[in-house]
Amino acid sequence: MSKKTKFNITGMTCSACSSHVQRAVEKLEGAAEVQVNLLTNSMSVNYDENLLTPDKIIEAVEKAGYGAEDVDGLTKPSLSDSSKDGAKRSSQTDAAKRERDQVKARLIWSLIFVLPLFYISMGHMAGAPIPHFLHGIENAILFSFTQFLLTLPVLVLNKKFFIGGFKAFLNKAPNMDSLVAVGSGAAVIYGIFAIYKMAYGMGHGDTATVERFAHDLYFESAAVILALVTLGKFLEANAKGKTSDAITKLMNLRPKTALVIRNGKEEEIPVEEIVKGDLVLIKPGFSIPVDGIIVEGSSSVDEAAITGESLPVEKAAGDKVISASINLSGTFTFKAERVGDDTTLSQIIALVEEASASKAPVSKLADKISNYFVPAVILIAVITLFVWLAAGEGFEFALSRAISVLVISCPCALGLATPTAIMAGTGKGARLGILIRSAEALETAHKTNTVVLDKTGTITQGRPDVIEIKKIDNFSGDEVLKFAYSLEVLSEHPLANAVIKHAKEKGLDVLKIKDFKAEHGFGISGIEEASGLKIFAGNEKLFQKNNIEISHAASEIDALAEKGATPLLIGLSGAKDGSSSGTDSGAKLIGIIAVADKIKEGSIEAIAEFKAMGIKTIMLTGDNKKTANAIKAQTGVDDFAAELLPQNKKSEIEKLHQAGHKTAMIGDGINDAPALMTADVGIAIGNGTDIAIESADIILMNDSLQSAVDSIQLSRVVMRNIKENLFWALFYNSLCIPLAAGVFYPVFGIVLSPMIAAAAMSLSSVSVVSNALRLNYFKPKRKHKINRNAESCITEKNKIKEKEFMNTVLKVNGMQCQHCVSHVKEALTKISGVSAEIDLGAKTATITHPENVAAADLKKAIEEAGYTVE
Repeated sequence: MSKKTKFNITGMTCSACSSHVQRAVEKLEGAAEVQVNLLTNSMSVNYDENLLTPDKIIEAVEKAGYGAEDVDGLTKPSLSDSSKDGAKRSSQTDAAKRERDQVKARLIWSLIFVLPLFYISMGHMAGAPIPHFLHGIENAILFSFTQFLLTLPVLVLNKKFFIGGFKAFLNKAPNMDSLVAVGSGAAVIYGIFAIYKMAYGMGHGDTATVERFAHDLYFESAAVILALVTLGKFLEANAKGKTSDAITKLMNLRPKTALVIRNGKEEEIPVEEIVKGDLVLIKPGFSIPVDGIIVEGSSSVDEAAITGESLPVEKAAGDKVISASINLSGTFTFKAERVGDDTTLSQIIALVEEASASKAPVSKLADKISNYFVPAVILIAVITLFVWLAAGEGFEFALSRAISVLVISCPCALGLATPTAIMAGTGKGARLGILIRSAEALETAHKTNTVVLDKTGTITQGRPDVIEIKKIDNFSGDEVLKFAYSLEVLSEHPLANAVIKHAKEKGLDVLKIKDFKAEHGFGISGIEEASGLKIFAGNEKLFQKNNIEISHAASEIDALAEKGATPLLIGLSGAKDGSSSGTDSGAKLIGIIAVADKIKEGSIEAIAEFKAMGIKTIMLTGDNKKTANAIKAQTGVDDFAAELLPQNKKSEIEKLHQAGHKTAMIGDGINDAPALMTADVGIAIGNGTDIAIESADIILMNDSLQSAVDSIQLSRVVMRNIKENLFWALFYNSLCIPLAAGVFYPVFGIVLSPMIAAAAMSLSSVSVVSNALRLNYFKPKRKHKINRNAESCITEKNKIKEKEFMNTVLKVNGMQCQHCVSHVKEALTKISGVSAEIDLGAKTATITHPENVAAADLKKAIEEAGYTVE
């Protein structure tokens, strides 16, 4: 049985260390997948429980020269899942803090000895006063021995470099500690050798030897190297801590306690003790502790921390609430549904941690380089020593060049280049409501040149809505809707909900219906009890079957279909001619209700952004070609494939792969899962099905396509940052190693002292981490603003908000009959967004129209129909 266990690793200082730990564990029988993260000093191992145990893994790490502890083993069995989860993270946080505090203490104590050492050894060069007993050739032994005594505490304080470095040598896997240990150790050994030479010269009256070696002591170099490397490690630890701030901030979103109602009483308990089914009371200002469903009350909730959506969301009974959301107003009670590790917040934290611990394929280059880097540097140092000796330079000069080569090399910059950027990038993504499962997904996403979009629920809202009511004959829009509503409440057709919802919003009553009949593929019908009118609601086939004339409305039906809407025809049999006359006109069409799946707000902009980024957009849908073509025209997608089954969507992705496209599939439904898994990168809309989310590489916590654009932009920025880091690390080492070796000395006279080399090495690591921290300031770019008046299945009428409508009453002269009424009504309703009620007796037209439609326009339309207006 496969199991995944996480370990804290101690003693790693560079990418060579992490590679060595990884290789040591991968050699074990039963180890399936090993990921070591230098940034978080952690390791996760997938292994076969029947062949391998955590103790054997720890033993392998320790044999490799490092420390390890089982994070799972640190938690008590009695703790809840949530408590265990918190304990694990707390353990990692504590371990990191302990290490940072230890480095800080080492640095402070090292500086206490290094500063006087540096003053004694270099102060006289600057003319600074030093104690008299350290002056002159006669005091050379005291001068050198004092430096040696001040160096010893620094060596002891930083013994970690020597223990780890030489242990790595014995394991045939030298690392950065090995370079520091050899470099500073060589300087100390040479200093001790110099003391012996001076003592010998003193005893034999050889003042020239004493004077020469008194100026060739390297104790200060050894101590300053160790102090500067420790300073670099301290700055690096602080900077690395900031890259993981995202996880800490996410963890801090969870409240410590919650109010629950048990046995009719309010109790304040730790969040970890909430169990599924508990009733949780939320008051204004409270943070929601777990996921659940509201059972009583209503409120406005800020979900920005989870979804990235800045506007508050109104919540009422039956609505879901997400952990870490903030209750802004109102008090409500909800039933806990997902607790512990199952909450949305816990899963987000787990995903961010998993992504930051994973390795991008580009990091394999750094790993390969680091495997050979340290041995190569040691070889270069040895060659440097002998080349300068062969060139006739003194041993001191040659040794100084060799030590500089050892100390200036910086494998840790290579090791930190990728994980720091991944950690910062995934953390920033989490704050934007974008969850990235792995570093590989992040790297693959930046190569995307084709985005494949599901239509329903991704580009569109995923639910049908009434977008327009076309009135025919002398029936008002509300009358048409009321007839349809009375039938649809008895229907189970998917379009029924749209009609019912729209009628309820208008406050319409239901008519009593008898003899209700549903005909599959045609529509529904029934008789209104009070009037005996037979009502029809369905497609063209239903009306043709019942010999109801619809040819006069053919152009309007086709126009709606071209817009991607489904025309729901409403007819009456036994209707009176007009609402108040008395003659029976037989069966006829009285109106058309246009139902469509509206395009989501932001979808048009997002598709334009993809195109601006050079990414081709393709829509896949199970809908008919006419509807798909309408959506294509309205949104601007480059291409589409319609009438597809789930397996067909997968096939379309495979075809794109064969054509050389790098694909990102964006979807939300069960039917999208095969395509999400087949695409190079699967992006799931957050309000989609669990299956879609499980199949995806990137999860959007809100349902806006804009977040998908943001995820691709973020991946590109992160990968650029990684490449900058790798370039800097490689460029730095490529330039500085020859400089330290003295390659430019014969021509330019330029050399680097070991102390300057150590400072440069420390700054290299800090610069890489600091560059990664810039990702915290990433902001999605918006290059295009879309004209909302462009063609859209959201008609002009629906795009104008209710508050932008106004009513105008006009006196119309010349109307004599119902035909006149129809003419005036038709003339007015041809104006976009306008509806009118005509009163023949009062000779008035009550017109509802957008604010941007002037009264003069209304008057002109009536006059063009042959009537006059007062």
